[in-house]
Amino acid sequence: MSSQLATPRLNPEGLLDERAMAPISWRTPIILGVVSIIGLLAFVIFTPPGSISRIVVSNSATAIQIDPLHLPSQGSALFLVVVAFGLTGLAFWATLNRRRLGAIPIVFGIVMLFAFLIWAVAGNTGGLPLPLLLSTTITAAVPLVFGALAGVLCERSGIINIAIEGQLLAGAFLAVVVSSATRNPYIGLIAAPIAGALVGLLLAVFSIKYRVDQIIVGVVLNVLVLGLTNYLFSTVLTQNPQGLNNPPRMPAFAIPGLSEIPVIGPALFNQTVIVYVMYVVVAVLQIMLFRSRWGLRVRAVGEHPKAADTVGIKVNRTRYRNVVLGSAIAGFGGAAFVSAALPFTKEVSAGRGYIALAAMILGRWSPTGALAAALLFGFADSLNRVLGNIGSPVPYELLAMLPYLATIFAVAGLVGRIRPPAAEGKPYP
Repeated sequence: MSSQLATPRLNPEGLLDERAMAPISWRTPIILGVVSIIGLLAFVIFTPPGSISRIVVSNSATAIQIDPLHLPSQGSALFLVVVAFGLTGLAFWATLNRRRLGAIPIVFGIVMLFAFLIWAVAGNTGGLPLPLLLSTTITAAVPLVFGALAGVLCERSGIINIAIEGQLLAGAFLAVVVSSATRNPYIGLIAAPIAGALVGLLLAVFSIKYRVDQIIVGVVLNVLVLGLTNYLFSTVLTQNPQGLNNPPRMPAFAIPGLSEIPVIGPALFNQTVIVYVMYVVVAVLQIMLFRSRWGLRVRAVGEHPKAADTVGIKVNRTRYRNVVLGSAIAGFGGAAFVSAALPFTKEVSAGRGYIALAAMILGRWSPTGALAAALLFGFADSLNRVLGNIGSPVPYELLAMLPYLATIFAVAGLVGRIRPPAAEGKPYP
């Protein structure tokens, strides 16, 4: 639904205001309104009057226990839905006056999430263990973050990396074998990116040198790694499970001071080395991609390789390096699957490489955006487990589809137009 102003507007400089002449898109306000109405009906119909929601908060790192929050379920949920209606009205006003929506959709999503959590634990005596929910969210998001970062590095240089699934799987396999054989989880952590880099090298050779369709190569590599690891699991690991498929647990390290912050401290700062490396890698890549000469060259290769070539940038060499580096990062993320002393199993990655691709797109090909999108998927996965353990009446299938619905809305334009790098998937001579 769109309309145009009858008369053109001029900006303060006296020039034609192109934004004022653009058609008005009512898509986001309408979606927010529909979600608000559905939420209102759900909370009124399905929430028993007077039921209580308990949000259990604590700090396990320092044994600080905070009394649970007791909230009237129906009243609290209805209050939040009213706030959501207010945000919807604000979105309609901003759209009508051709103003940017800014953080309105994000705040709306947070409000509706809190309303849903209050409704989901209504009447449950155990309540919602918030620290556990946050901690498992980080754990579930770690491989997704590394996989999404691999996609960012590859696609920013113009190579589509569909093989993230295979890179995660290869990293997990080599990590569990090496750490089991050496009884040192850190040596396995070093071996994991090597496996991912080897898969990435195959992707680079076929995509860049032989100009094979990059999507087809990625799918084939995923199938190849899946078949190879399944074969080695059946013939090698099962023959000697104690020596080759029994990784030691990677210890967690609490950062003094930060880990003592109530609720969020244990979730963020009482983690393994893999999580801390994730923090560093996201920050470094964000700065390097958008605040350094190297990042400018990488983005130039992904946007306009011919122009980059004319100023002396080696296009294919840059793509080789980025694909191998990104694949190594994905392989490192694969080690997270077995870091908790878990043995390797067939298809241990369980399709998370494809979810990482969705997180990369939702994050608009930026490291911090990929981190936020991966946390969304990790939160949904964690919510499935926690609500299932406390006996919530919310169907598992409903929770499982929420992050995918969010991705569909984002790609459809709910959070703005998403444009990939211009030269993505196009081989260069």
